[in-house]
Amino acid sequence: MQFIEGGVTAAKGFLAGGIHCGIRKNKSKADLAMIFSKTPCAAAGVYTQNLVKGAPILVTRKNIADGRAQAVICNSGNANTCNADGEKKAWRMCEIAGEALGIDPHDVIVASTGVIGQILPIAPIENAAPALAALLNENGSNMAAKAIMTTDTIEKECAVKITLGDKEVCIGGISKGSGMIHPNMATMLCFVTTDCAVSVPMLQKAIKAAADTTFNMISVDGDTSTNDTLAIMANGEAGNEEITEENEAYKTFLEALTAVCRKLSMMMAGDGEGATKLLICKTTGAKDWETAKTVAKSVICSSLLKAAMFGEDANWGRVLCAIGYAGADIDINKVDVSFKSAYGQVDVCVNGAGINFSEEEAAKVLHEKEITILVELNSGDAEAEAFGCDLTYDYVKINGDYR
Repeated sequence: MQFIEGGVTAAKGFLAGGIHCGIRKNKSKADLAMIFSKTPCAAAGVYTQNLVKGAPILVTRKNIADGRAQAVICNSGNANTCNADGEKKAWRMCEIAGEALGIDPHDVIVASTGVIGQILPIAPIENAAPALAALLNENGSNMAAKAIMTTDTIEKECAVKITLGDKEVCIGGISKGSGMIHPNMATMLCFVTTDCAVSVPMLQKAIKAAADTTFNMISVDGDTSTNDTLAIMANGEAGNEEITEENEAYKTFLEALTAVCRKLSMMMAGDGEGATKLLICKTTGAKDWETAKTVAKSVICSSLLKAAMFGEDANWGRVLCAIGYAGADIDINKVDVSFKSAYGQVDVCVNGAGINFSEEEAAKVLHEKEITILVELNSGDAEAEAFGCDLTYDYVKINGDYR
């Protein structure tokens, strides 16, 4: 497996682009994205578990219930959620994309992100769609990635290349997410494309499995969003033998898909609103994956721990506290904790008790931009990772005047 450039246009047959249509007041920010496959695709998706769901999710679910899609249209600046006309507007976006691209509107994945509860103006999308469709190209992934951003500070895209049989297969994705991020699923939109030939059941199985160990392991602020969508389209243009069962080809495909999702997850967590550090909690030595997952999530969700990481304070007691209320069946007297970064590693707790360490050296470890919190449970072989960020003054500033 090799990481490559290209994002959602790395795979054969996919075009993408982004444009400013007028939903956002700032004309320098693109706010409408499209992704298009020259040929029909197998499609699958996973969505937010919030009971409040954006209208685009309801429409997208219906559209890809048959396992088919050929395009994505997504606006930023307005979430089209909690609006009486939301579903009508979301479907109209599908019609607009269908008209602009010359495809069935039922084969369109639609998404929106931004402020909740404000009426989505449809005229800007209608007016801009033909021009957007005309500028779609094989190098347009970055344009699309920028167009789906809200409070994100960087665009997020990733792609990998693998070999299945004698065929080269590419998988690429773009995502957005910075605030209102908490499992299950984050405030995220993620669109993945691949030229792999894979059946709809296997595609759905793979995207769910990849989400469980990546996107569902992110937390920035504890708020589960209303519009989370992770959708994948596979057009089969790589020409590999179609994956129809859990064989070696499926395992290779899943590994590559998970790598893309993990990279995008880390980019989202590190770009959390106001964040200065990416936090990774790696739990090892658990009796099973559920235990490892529960512990890692609990640590990464702790506001006290996140604040300590912002302050570069090796307050390991907050890690143990979060482990203690996680609800996992563990022996706290076996737990070891360390902090690790590019600077080095400092061990702070062994067998559930503090040990002597240099606060000065610990502060240097925590001064780096990426911090790994190592939690060893000493009770088995299972492990899991969760991703988050520090909690800073700017998070409150950003969300205090979001509208």
